[in-house]
Amino acid sequence: MLRSFLFFLSLSLILNVGAQTISIPGSTGYAVPSEKNESSIFTEKNGLHWTDAKQQVSYSFYIRKAGNLAISINTKNEMAGNTVKVSVAGKNFVLNIPSTKDFKLVKAGTVAIKDSGFYTISLTSVKKAGNTIADIQSIELSGTATESMHFNPKSRRNAASVHLRYPFADSIKAIAFYNEITIPAGADIVHSYYMACGFARGYFGIQVNSPTERRVIFSVWDAGKEAVDRNKVADSNKVQLLAKGEDMFADGFGNEGTGGHSHWVYPWKAGRTYKMMVTALADTASQTTIYTGYFFLPELQKWKLIASFKAPRDGQTLRSLYSFNENFVGVNGQLQRKAFFGNQWIQRANGSWKEITQTTFSYDATGKAGDRIDYGAGTADGKFYLMNGGFQKNNVKYGDTIKRSASNDRPVIDWKNADSAAQAARDNQLIFDAVKKKEIDTTGSKEGVYYHILKEGTGDKISVNDTVTIFYKGYLLKDGTIFDQTKEKPATFPLKRLIKGWQLSIPMVRAGGKIRIFIPSGLAYAIRSRSKDIPPNSVLAFDIEILSVKK
Repeated sequence: MLRSFLFFLSLSLILNVGAQTISIPGSTGYAVPSEKNESSIFTEKNGLHWTDAKQQVSYSFYIRKAGNLAISINTKNEMAGNTVKVSVAGKNFVLNIPSTKDFKLVKAGTVAIKDSGFYTISLTSVKKAGNTIADIQSIELSGTATESMHFNPKSRRNAASVHLRYPFADSIKAIAFYNEITIPAGADIVHSYYMACGFARGYFGIQVNSPTERRVIFSVWDAGKEAVDRNKVADSNKVQLLAKGEDMFADGFGNEGTGGHSHWVYPWKAGRTYKMMVTALADTASQTTIYTGYFFLPELQKWKLIASFKAPRDGQTLRSLYSFNENFVGVNGQLQRKAFFGNQWIQRANGSWKEITQTTFSYDATGKAGDRIDYGAGTADGKFYLMNGGFQKNNVKYGDTIKRSASNDRPVIDWKNADSAAQAARDNQLIFDAVKKKEIDTTGSKEGVYYHILKEGTGDKISVNDTVTIFYKGYLLKDGTIFDQTKEKPATFPLKRLIKGWQLSIPMVRAGGKIRIFIPSGLAYAIRSRSKDIPPNSVLAFDIEILSVKK
């Protein structure tokens, strides 16, 4: 008798290996079209409160073993007469929602799962009575197909954020990071951030913020450890906005660290490649670094300054470079996001460029916790790509190294300014206002450069092809900051190698002469971050004494 009992007990255990009940919380589903008020429909406490008959609700999971899958819905509705269609693996079941105040488990049906992969249970309203279709606490799954099944147990429904990190030798002092980004058609999904040029102190990319608004966004983090409230950050730790492009919004941010934020509302298009570049101008003496973001407009074939920020407690060049895909609101985390990142280059301090052809894959806490496993990365057409969401099987592991073939397509930065006309008007107004206030005095202008000849000189005439030996002092017209000057010894320059404003103005005097000039940014350094004391779009003033001329 005992031997027979043990035999049947063993047989029962064998038959039930892997058999378990999986409870998928009602709060982890998705509504299509996306819910207008997420907090009232999906909540961790109550699950799903489903009211809109035009919405279809879905729950996705990954099955690792073929077998039978039995589906039940833990649901309720105080009003009778509501009917729902349950669809999974090509099978449809009709479910009558029970009229009850308490949740009740209702069986929908059983399907045969023939292969591993992601599956989705879709709920469609067939008949609605009253204001509510159903309250659903959970989806209950049982059967042999539930063995090692994966599902997201958390009400945070964002897809995992995924990253590419670009390693390079510590000996390389990178002053610029160039990247190109393409979002394929259909992947430009609302609540997406595709970030191309990330670095230790900030990030730079493009967003889809709503069905009608897209942005280019560039941000730099403050120093210190404050993660939420920027008002608690000491002024000495705050990044400082030095310059921004036309129509650019700039302010501070908090809640994900704190820092300086800038964005430009711009209707970028899927299927089009955009070039982006971040530069770093480090000052070890003051332990600050100026980070500047530039965005290339393919329709104008010109660069646009996004913003320039001075970061305190830094003094380093670019480091920890990366790109990412982010689903920053969870109402549509079931949709797949994809971005191609191609032709990455870094510029060394000596001006030479080095191509990046290797990256490593990683993901955020959602991926590390195993809540979401639908992500991917790789190469295609000589570019790296990232995917997240969409409930597609992953093809990559955390820490995997990915390589692409070299393009040898080195960036050529011509610094043509997309905002040149508007900036020229601002520069001229700044000069006119200074004249009106009698802060400066000019006696004329030449091709946009304003000047005051202090002494004409009696020596040789000067041409743009000459080399001049001079004393000079340079300062910002805006606030008088001196950014460069000679002291005891004069400086010697080939005039043709200097900024356009000098080439235009210095030939107006002879050797032995003195001239004061006011140069609009377009004839100086334009949108370039030239030095720690010359922000982009700066109007420059110089006092120059010409000592001698060499033909």
